[in-house]
Amino acid sequence: MKIILVLLFVISLVVATRIDGDEFSFVPESPEPRFAMLHDVQLLANGLLQLGRGLKDFAIKTKGQMDDIFQKLHLFDQSFNEISKQANEIKEDEEQLKNTTSMLQVNNEEIRNISVELNSKIEILSREKIQLQDKVGKLEEKITKLFQTQIENQEPEEIASLKNFVEQQDNHLRSLLKRVQAQHVQIGKQQEQIEDLEEKLSSPGFQDNTQTLFPLREENETRQTKRNTTAKVQDYKGNATDCMWIYSRGERSSGIYSIKPRGSEAFNVYCEIKAESAWTVIQNRSDGSLDFNQTWENYMNGFGNLDGEFWLGLQKIYSIVNQGDHILRIELEDSRANQRYIEYTFTMGGSETDYTALLSRITGNIPNVLPEQKEVKFSTKDHNSNTERKVNCPENNSGGWWHTACEETNLNGKYIKSSSRGKLERKKRVLYWKPQKGRPYFIKSTKLMIHSTDFENFD
Repeated sequence: MKIILVLLFVISLVVATRIDGDEFSFVPESPEPRFAMLHDVQLLANGLLQLGRGLKDFAIKTKGQMDDIFQKLHLFDQSFNEISKQANEIKEDEEQLKNTTSMLQVNNEEIRNISVELNSKIEILSREKIQLQDKVGKLEEKITKLFQTQIENQEPEEIASLKNFVEQQDNHLRSLLKRVQAQHVQIGKQQEQIEDLEEKLSSPGFQDNTQTLFPLREENETRQTKRNTTAKVQDYKGNATDCMWIYSRGERSSGIYSIKPRGSEAFNVYCEIKAESAWTVIQNRSDGSLDFNQTWENYMNGFGNLDGEFWLGLQKIYSIVNQGDHILRIELEDSRANQRYIEYTFTMGGSETDYTALLSRITGNIPNVLPEQKEVKFSTKDHNSNTERKVNCPENNSGGWWHTACEETNLNGKYIKSSSRGKLERKKRVLYWKPQKGRPYFIKSTKLMIHSTDFENFD
């Protein structure tokens, strides 16, 4: 605007100068005034040129300002649209919040009504509980009175059975007392014999009879020892279920007895009497006189002599163990007469399971080598039940056993004398007991025994 005003001011000044100088004369100008007008025109042209440049600059600036204004307006429109969207969303949220609030109010009313109903029902149940407690108390009084009257009129079966058991034990104790008295009488007689012998010792003819008295005494002691350790086969008319049953009837001598486990035929066993218990021997090895490299059928039925080395038989062992809970005791002795033992809880399956054994160690003074809490099948050279490993352990070790690995133990293996043991030890074909850690124990004699822990068998 300032440039336009300046331009108008210059034009008006030029026109005023022409009017004052010529006084509106139409006389042709002289050459000098013509030059003056050309100068004015040039000035006017320069002014117009400057005016154009100014207008151009002004237009450019104005355009830039307009672009900025348009950008701001565009941003404003975007912001306005976003604000509008947010406002709409806020309105929708408000509507949802209003609906939720109304639903919560309704639910609150319902919960309040339900709470009132529950409180009323709880009060009713409390009253009913008190009534039931009263009824139960009355019933207890009636049952107590009825039980007392029954006790007065008739003995319960449990008390009667307990009395019978006490009577049986009393009779058993009386029989034991009679035996003790008989033994006391026998001891008295032996004491008299000893006194007579003392008198004979002081007599002059003692020196002459010395050579005959001592051999007779030695022979009597040998017979007495043999009588105690190898008693004749005694039959309890099919009532004896195992050696513990025989022990409970007062027998105190180790030897051969006839037993008949429940559901089985009668057969002979060797009973070893120990302190306050009796064990049924199922395996005995002492000198290698019996070959234990036997077939499956022989291991199932048994082989050997009960007076010496023998294997009782898997089927017979199963018929005994199947009657209740049992303990397996393994006694070992080496060539230096060092004795060790170990005991397990022992369960056993029948022929359909290949006489599977399940062991769990109880006590002992030798490291365990047998698998615990794991069912293991019995194997022989002609009946390999080892499904975990392809190697045939009975062929490698000779003799049947409950094998899982072929190096843990072999109590039914080949019996090797100490003089020839060195070469055969490397082949694992000797009697040995090998823990997982440490050297194996080479065995001179073994004995496997079982006895029942189920005292119901002795009634």
